[in-house]
Amino acid sequence: MEVTSMSQALQLHAQFLKSQTQNHQNLSNLFTFAALSPSGNLNYARLILNSNPSLNSYYYNTIIRAYSHSSNPTHHLQALSLFLFMLQSPTNHHNVPLPDNFTYPFVLKCCARLKLVPQGKQIHGLITKMGFGSDLYIRNALVHMYSEVGELGVAREVFDRMFYRDVVSWTSMIDGFVNHDLPVEAIELFERMLVSGVEVNDAAAISVLRGCADSGALSVGRKVHGILKEKGIYLKGNVCTALIDMYSKCGCLESARKVFDDVVDRDVFVWTAMISALACHGMCKEAIDMFVEMEICNVVPDERTVTVVLSACRNAGLVREGYMFFNDVQKRYGMKPTIQHFGCMVDLLARGGCLKEAEDFINAMPMKPDAVLWRTLIWACKVHADTERAERLMKHLELQGMGKHDSGSYILASNVYASVGKWCDKAEMRELMNKKGLVKPPGSSRIEVDGVVHEFVMGDYNHPEAEKIFVELDQMVDKLRKQGYNPKVSEVMLEMGDEEKAIQLLHHSEKLALAYGLIRTCPGSKIRIVKNLRSCEDCHEFMKLISKVYQRDIIVRDRIRFHHFKNGDCSCKDYW
Repeated sequence: MEVTSMSQALQLHAQFLKSQTQNHQNLSNLFTFAALSPSGNLNYARLILNSNPSLNSYYYNTIIRAYSHSSNPTHHLQALSLFLFMLQSPTNHHNVPLPDNFTYPFVLKCCARLKLVPQGKQIHGLITKMGFGSDLYIRNALVHMYSEVGELGVAREVFDRMFYRDVVSWTSMIDGFVNHDLPVEAIELFERMLVSGVEVNDAAAISVLRGCADSGALSVGRKVHGILKEKGIYLKGNVCTALIDMYSKCGCLESARKVFDDVVDRDVFVWTAMISALACHGMCKEAIDMFVEMEICNVVPDERTVTVVLSACRNAGLVREGYMFFNDVQKRYGMKPTIQHFGCMVDLLARGGCLKEAEDFINAMPMKPDAVLWRTLIWACKVHADTERAERLMKHLELQGMGKHDSGSYILASNVYASVGKWCDKAEMRELMNKKGLVKPPGSSRIEVDGVVHEFVMGDYNHPEAEKIFVELDQMVDKLRKQGYNPKVSEVMLEMGDEEKAIQLLHHSEKLALAYGLIRTCPGSKIRIVKNLRSCEDCHEFMKLISKVYQRDIIVRDRIRFHHFKNGDCSCKDYW
């Protein structure tokens, strides 16, 4: 008899026990339902196992598998505890099966979830000792585990030593690179996977599309899209969401919209991806209109959807609309606002110059604000020259112990002090950073040319064509000076002369990427640049003038949003 609910399972189990008709088959069915069904009860499955520890390996592996699929860290620990019990059973004279090749992948998954690096390595040694080292599923689990815990070198070593690799092997390694901000390496590995003849499935495609989105590798993303079309899986919801995200983040909003329009049965993730694409490209009214359209189609927004529509309001400075959507979170959708929702509202208010209102908003939050929220407000204080408020809030941050272990708070504080010429205070912040071993993340910019992603950092002389790039930069500046360009040296928070500051500004990573793009792309073609940090005011002005002088459309994605430069104007209307 097929079990469909837990109450039915309990009744059947009681009936089997009462009538003494319990056998291996019906117990196995009940146990499997309790452990693996969404309607089951994992605690009840464990009670069945505890009442008869001499059950075969299927029961142990099934419940460890169930624990590994759970989002509850306690279940992951229980899986590891059960695994240790299996290992110790011979010494304790229990008739408990030893772990087999089906046990280890799920145990390794739990180590990955809990970030248990030493324990994962010990289990790896045990796998080799027990003779399971060549098992494909176990080796795939090892690659996944090492990738998840940040041991990419070991993951790659395990991957490279595999005699046979299936699509899961490749996907796990590609995922590892993408998750640790190595999208170029992920794309290179995907290209190798294609050459090896391994069939691309939707999971592999989604992984590499994430890499394309992060790096701005539009041509590779288009190639993946073509492969998906050939296989007939490009209209699956999760694949379409990844495609929309990729095209959007590569600066190709038209293609993102085309994918969206082709989807017949749109779920909340597809809608959210498209609303987010419109919002980050500065088409904020269109993003809000699409949110309304989604509601008309009876698709219920989730927390992420609310975040992106609030981001649209933030990007356009729509304070009234932002409050309306924020209040709707509870009234209409029955969800509690998250820290991300509060963050959007604080940024919206602060960026618009409503600094006191933003501070009051933070203080009235029902949860404890994090360092990011305070830093958002402090940055706005710097922009709006409210140094007194900025210093007071920085002291509050320090007293609360927020940001002690990340560089962001110290960098922001040093920039605030530098903006008002307090160089000793700035130096003190930098000294504190050094003592704590905190490092400022380097600014970098990526540009794809002829299918290859080129990455630049500030003053980058390592590129093969560095000499040509710096010659081009000098020529660009000469042309811009005739148009009235004057470097905004106030953007350089260092104690040095204006001439040195101008050189520093000229060597910013996005300017190097732009110069390379002008050298290597056809006149009139679009230039797309992806930057990992927020663009400075000087670079923003520089891009505007270049778009006019060189008659080029330039699309720059910074940490927050897109800037479309055309004929001397930017899509953000200089709001950002």
